[in-house]
Amino acid sequence: MIDPQYEELSLVRQCALVGISRSSFYYRPVGESEANLRLMRVMDELHLQCPWYGSRQMARALRRMGHRVGRKRVRRLMRVMGLRSVAPRPNTSRRAPGHRVYPYLLRDLAVDRPNQVWCADLTYLPMARGFLYLIAIMDWYSRKVLSWGLSTTQDTVFCVHALEEAIERHGTPEVFNTDQGSQFTATSWTGELSAHGIDISMDGKGRWIDNVFIERLWRSLKYECVYLRAFADFREARDGIGAWVSYYNEQRPHSVFDGLTPAEVHAGVQCLDLAA
Repeated sequence: MIDPQYEELSLVRQCALVGISRSSFYYRPVGESEANLRLMRVMDELHLQCPWYGSRQMARALRRMGHRVGRKRVRRLMRVMGLRSVAPRPNTSRRAPGHRVYPYLLRDLAVDRPNQVWCADLTYLPMARGFLYLIAIMDWYSRKVLSWGLSTTQDTVFCVHALEEAIERHGTPEVFNTDQGSQFTATSWTGELSAHGIDISMDGKGRWIDNVFIERLWRSLKYECVYLRAFADFREARDGIGAWVSYYNEQRPHSVFDGLTPAEVHAGVQCLDLAA
């Protein structure tokens, strides 16, 4: 049996070696309060309705709805949620210092076939208690969701796993477009794309419309699934979102494609045979 005093001394030495205090080593993160979680749910709906709201306008709108909040609190919660105003400004996406940013390659590109261009984005998902982050990888032409993943944190690992799954199932695109967020400028993400010979494209500053198709996906997903279900935990959210994505891909007709589903367009179906 290990002597508790020896174990404590060992931990002290480890903390000293890596340059952190004992209090930092023993610290356990505290989750958001119930009041903040309820407020974040309202903020998420407001962001879908008015994506141009920054923290100042968001705080004003919330106060008009009866919530007693200040701008500092709203700004902190928007950062936790990963919400950003779509209004043009010098730094639209928060990227990590030192990460390379790639040029936008889709401006004059005619996207006319599946697997020519893929895109990806992250969004915040409210639950009955707590919240999650969701990544989806979409085929730009067909609007099909090729893969997706859930996480309790905005890290890069689950994003790369979703990317690897999409490539394993569907091959590789010619171009992959994202915003300039730190998950997509990380070397683990860009390295995976480069290793498969995929051209990397990133939205321009203030160019929220560059990834508008996946932004529309988030709106449909939240109003048709997430807000209606109020998922209780990770497993329930995973099952519910999985069912909705299958419905979206396989059964939900897309108006742009004369009633074809994203899966049918991705598979190369030209039109529906309605004669029968």
